[in-house]
Amino acid sequence: MSPQSQFELLHAEGSATPIKGWVRGVPLDDQAHAQLRNIAAIPFVGPWVAVMPDVHLGKGATVGSVIPTRGAIIPAAVGVDIGCGMAAVRTTLRAKDLPDSLAQIRSGIERAVPVGNGRGGEHRKLPDSIGTRIAQSGLIERLDVIKQKHRRIRTDKLDCQIGTLGGGNHFIELCLDESDAVWVMLHSGSRGTGNLIGTYFIEQARKQLEHRVLGFHLPDRDLAFFMEGEPLFEDYVEAVSWAQDYARENREAMMARVLAELRHRLPKFQLETLAVNCHHNYVQKESHAGQAVYVTRKGAVSARTGELGIIPGSMGAKSFIVRGLGNGDSFHSCSHGAGRVMSRTAARQQITLAQHREATAHVECRKDAAVIDESPAAYKDIEAVMAAQTDLVEIVHTLRQVVCVKG
Repeated sequence: MSPQSQFELLHAEGSATPIKGWVRGVPLDDQAHAQLRNIAAIPFVGPWVAVMPDVHLGKGATVGSVIPTRGAIIPAAVGVDIGCGMAAVRTTLRAKDLPDSLAQIRSGIERAVPVGNGRGGEHRKLPDSIGTRIAQSGLIERLDVIKQKHRRIRTDKLDCQIGTLGGGNHFIELCLDESDAVWVMLHSGSRGTGNLIGTYFIEQARKQLEHRVLGFHLPDRDLAFFMEGEPLFEDYVEAVSWAQDYARENREAMMARVLAELRHRLPKFQLETLAVNCHHNYVQKESHAGQAVYVTRKGAVSARTGELGIIPGSMGAKSFIVRGLGNGDSFHSCSHGAGRVMSRTAARQQITLAQHREATAHVECRKDAAVIDESPAAYKDIEAVMAAQTDLVEIVHTLRQVVCVKG
């Protein structure tokens, strides 16, 4: 281990591919550990696998992992929330510019940005600004090209969902930093269209698996893959690149809607130069340890030297704007958040409404039973997560939420 790195080796004895984990002081459950070993056992994975401190069990591949692959991509490792990530911008507003009650600001954001899944989370009438954004983006034409080759990929959700939040762990927040500056921060991805693309290609990879003659054991059907040079490999790269671009555009559209709502309700303000828009569920070609590899960050953020990123806590916990330290051992990556410590089902069973309300008492947010699975107790301690990766990033700003909008 190089002196500047603080990872632990997690791989099984005799395994050809190391697993480097930044997990000191944070829980790593046995199922997630076993899943990581399954991934590392695949011959085209490597030169090693990197594990972030927010690691937890995922479908197919472990959330909070960085998986380099040589000449192949595993669609289920990228997942179905393709391009999911964060955006944040600092404003010239200060805490004193906010009203005593933030309820109207929250409800205003919820009206400006459709939230949740289903029809309620879509635009009933497309705002002109978003229609213009889509027209200028080239996204419609690119998706049409993909659909010509794969007819089952639907295109009818593209326009009605851009600039919308979705559900689950997606959120929009107003935060204050250490100088009481007001930030807008949000978390979302490629919505239903990205989900359809991910689901479709995962299914195609499984079908391909039935016709492959493997010289090795694949421990999980969800680790089915495409090989470079195959038509479906190129088609998947094209589709996943589209979804990642759509996700980024979605965050930008949402940010514009939120800022417009704040301009309507708060004193005049400007945006400061510090703004971040980063994926944490994606794949791209990179060079590491002298090798050209496809790097899948499933719940991980790029943290090259000087690169800004966002590591959110949970509802009621701190979040961080960070600067990458370019640690090669982690493939220049860091965690994407706190990471779940209990499943959604377990959270609903174990966390009471009173506990949720107490944990979020300082935040203007939903206090009902439907968001219990997102309560702070369902997540790891963000302070411990940050302490485990001081060799991956440095903290630039520490944020605390004052408003949290959930899908």
